[in-house]
Amino acid sequence: MSDQQEAPKRAAARRPGRRPGGADTRGAVLEAARAEFGARGYDKASMRGIARVAGVDAALLHHYFGSKEQLFLAALDFPIDPAAVVELIMDGEREQMGERLVRFMLTLWSQPEILDRLLAVLRTAVGSEQIAALLRDFMVRELVVRLAAELDLENPELRAELVLSQILGLAVARYVLRAEPIASATADDLVPLLAPTFQRYLVGPVG
Repeated sequence: MSDQQEAPKRAAARRPGRRPGGADTRGAVLEAARAEFGARGYDKASMRGIARVAGVDAALLHHYFGSKEQLFLAALDFPIDPAAVVELIMDGEREQMGERLVRFMLTLWSQPEILDRLLAVLRTAVGSEQIAALLRDFMVRELVVRLAAELDLENPELRAELVLSQILGLAVARYVLRAEPIASATADDLVPLLAPTFQRYLVGPVG
């Protein structure tokens, strides 16, 4: 298996080890929360409903997490290590940075577990300005700032944010709106069309 094919596995965020005393119950609550937030969005999902799906008392959710907002952030369990994404972009031929990034994202999203978590995040953020702000702060801090620090160009943070906007726009069009023909296009269809745009953001105009 090539390094490029292995990259999505390396970039998947490490999960914490099992914790003694209630780890299984906490895990069941987080799984139930992901399912409910993904299906209903942040505003319509309730602590009581999540507790019912998990088979626990609602008071236990408040004991573990305090509030629905904190439960959401824990359930988010962001599936990508932003530092690994930046490393992937910067590690290799400069002329292929855009292509590496596009192929990486499409390969990552082809994994059902990661795609399900991505969709839960996007749908919840669209329905809640507060959660969208929390996610935006997370992405800026963990991805945009890291990537901007590696770009030896003018306006590096703007360029990094444009990269993020392209990634999120593609995810929404392809997997949330399921706009055709984007939704059914293959990676080989999309990469040559998208890579030059990412390349301009990451390297600058040619010539």
